[in-house]
Amino acid sequence: MKTLTVALPGREYEIAIQRGLLSQAGERIRAVLPRARRLAVVTDTNVGPLYYNKVKASLERAGFELGLFPVPAGEKSKNAAQLSQLWEGFMEFGLTRTDGVVALGGGVVGDLAGFAAATILRGVAFVQIPTTLLAQVDSSVGGKVAVDLEHGKNLAGAFYQPRLVLMDPDALDTLPLPVFMDGMAEVVKYGCIRDPGFFEFLTARPSRPQLMADIEHILYTCCDIKREVVTEDELDTGLRMILNFGHTLGHAYELAGHYTEWSHGQAVAAGMCAAAKLGAALGVTPPEVPERIGDACASLGLPTAISCSIEDYAAAVGLDKKGAGTDITLILLDKLGHAVPHKLPKAQLMGLLDSRIL
Repeated sequence: MKTLTVALPGREYEIAIQRGLLSQAGERIRAVLPRARRLAVVTDTNVGPLYYNKVKASLERAGFELGLFPVPAGEKSKNAAQLSQLWEGFMEFGLTRTDGVVALGGGVVGDLAGFAAATILRGVAFVQIPTTLLAQVDSSVGGKVAVDLEHGKNLAGAFYQPRLVLMDPDALDTLPLPVFMDGMAEVVKYGCIRDPGFFEFLTARPSRPQLMADIEHILYTCCDIKREVVTEDELDTGLRMILNFGHTLGHAYELAGHYTEWSHGQAVAAGMCAAAKLGAALGVTPPEVPERIGDACASLGLPTAISCSIEDYAAAVGLDKKGAGTDITLILLDKLGHAVPHKLPKAQLMGLLDSRIL
């Protein structure tokens, strides 16, 4: 087993990575929640039929009384109405402040269940069991929980750290190939922003079988990078902003596709390629870097560019949480493996985007 500790004072938690860990969930959770009697398990209609019974058996062996709360699979479940249904369901189940919430699924389930846990009874314990690559390397670690609003994604949320994160690489075996590669966009991101050796490691393994042969190392490396960043900047006011490399423009691509045409990973891949080109145009990013990132994404079947109107760019930039007044902070690379915040006027960014350099 590979383990990492996210050492936030008073909110420390462990990330455990091991094949077969779903069958050990009960004993692991009991160790961190010794007083809990009930667990509300939030999952979705895709993951539940695959993995709930395995987790259920383990949790019941550990003495937990379980409530199952399935939500429809997909981004559309990450909304205020679904959040309210969870709150009411938790109360009907009899959840108390000494009990806990378990998120079994991908990023949508983790964000929704985490926000529900953060807000019900003013906060109950929360455990992440991510089952997608995207969730394992990104959304399950760091404590960002949220729901979407009509104006955009993740606009209502909180910072609420889990008590434990359990990652079973075996859960990735049932992912369709596009969903697996969707997660690889965030994996490539970690190499781009923090670890050039890891970037090289990934480019030498463009196929799913090659990646799965080293999946524990991949998960550990990504989580270790995120752990370091989150420990230094839990509330996303400084260093943690580098984790958003590719996301500012990626959100524009998601918006342009009405959050249905392009997945998050596809949008981030194209967003990283676009950010690299912008960085080169601004004289921040070395000129060879955009091609290298584009080649890495293309080898994984991820898009390197997505058509987007200047109106959608403007809407996404206006909603971006890294914006302040008339300025915005873009995350750019000053070399492959090192990200830097670069502040510029929003008008200048829009001018660059309108110049068709992408």
